[in-house]
Amino acid sequence: MSNSAEHLRPILATMAGIALFSAMDAVMKSASIAVGAYSAYLLRCLLGFAMIAPFWLWRSRRMPEKHVMRVHIVRGVVVAFMGWTFFASLVRLPLAEAIAISFVAPLIALFLAAWLLGEKIERRAIIAAILGLAGVMVIVGGRIGRERMTEDAVTGLILIGVSALLYAWNLVLQRQQALVAGPVEVSTFQNGIVSFVLLAGAPFLLVWPEGRAWLEIGAGAALAVGAALFLAWAYARAEAQRLVPIEYTGFLWASLFGWLYFGERVGPTTVAGAVLIVIGCWIATRRRPEQRAL
Repeated sequence: MSNSAEHLRPILATMAGIALFSAMDAVMKSASIAVGAYSAYLLRCLLGFAMIAPFWLWRSRRMPEKHVMRVHIVRGVVVAFMGWTFFASLVRLPLAEAIAISFVAPLIALFLAAWLLGEKIERRAIIAAILGLAGVMVIVGGRIGRERMTEDAVTGLILIGVSALLYAWNLVLQRQQALVAGPVEVSTFQNGIVSFVLLAGAPFLLVWPEGRAWLEIGAGAALAVGAALFLAWAYARAEAQRLVPIEYTGFLWASLFGWLYFGERVGPTTVAGAVLIVIGCWIATRRRPEQRAL
């Protein structure tokens, strides 16, 4: 029972992190429409840094070693452009199309994990990723034909494509970072480095929010910090290939928060896709008999 609990904890932590990130996407999309993706994302990261940095200073006043700092910097730069392009695409594309394309990332990440981390890609991990991707396509297939493309849709498609590639790299870096730093340190340096990178464009791009946009950005910062803590903890305790397919549950959470926040209705194709996603996650997280005996 103890081994089973240890096996499930990283999975549950990943699910919680993805749920918080999905809630963050909803409020950040609204804020990005109000003040622009750049301003919403920069201010969210600055607020996130202000929230988490005092905890890091209280627990550890030493700067990370050089090899750890190198990982922090690389992931921070990747996440800076990944997040900016993602939120910019949400302003230009229907939500269903943007999320459908972005969910290609976990599939790419499985193979990046093999290349960069030396993980052996098991057949069930590939099957799970394909099932998860198929589930997303089924969900989106019922909606994408009814969505109206905006005039700058081509720009949006390019942005979400770039974001998906960076997100795949981020998933692998997340595993590397979690192995050398604790969750609080990970969240602190991610928010700090992303803010530092984005500040370069502040004189030209920053739009100061008002009223509701401030509340949404603040909520987005709190949700992002919580999600980062959950995911950093999980990726330090399980291989990337076991946790990456769980990223597909984000579409289920997005459907829920889309309904709650934007009044989007969930149709039968969403239910059918959800079944495929759940099956894929079950295959990816199920252990072999010899693993249970350990």
